[in-house]
Amino acid sequence: MNSFLLTFYYYAIAIAVVVIGLVIFELMTKKYKDWEEIKGRNTAVALSIGGKIIGICIILMFSIFHNDTIIETVYWGLFGMVLQLVAYVLFEIFSRTFSVEEQLKEGNIAVGIISFSVSVGLAFVIGASIS
Repeated sequence: MNSFLLTFYYYAIAIAVVVIGLVIFELMTKKYKDWEEIKGRNTAVALSIGGKIIGICIILMFSIFHNDTIIETVYWGLFGMVLQLVAYVLFEIFSRTFSVEEQLKEGNIAVGIISFSVSVGLAFVIGASIS
């Protein structure tokens, strides 16, 4: 396949998977709306969302490196996105002394940085496990 066309397909897939992930994350957050918070300059929420975007893209990058077909890349991208969702839920569960969602809504940048780090860090682990 033409390298330019293949690059475009991977680009389109990445956008689609990221958008799907962001829609699902938006549905998961009950205490605020991601894009309203970002519009309102909530840096903590922006960090959290940015980590999710970068995390999904890291997983897709590893998938492109290790798979021969576009469809495998899509499967791994979606699977990685689901694991990112699980990580976010676990982060909320393991933060028993406070609600991650509430802290992000209140603009707690420290929680935003940790959320960003969880997403990006686990993306490397997920990506490295792709075969």
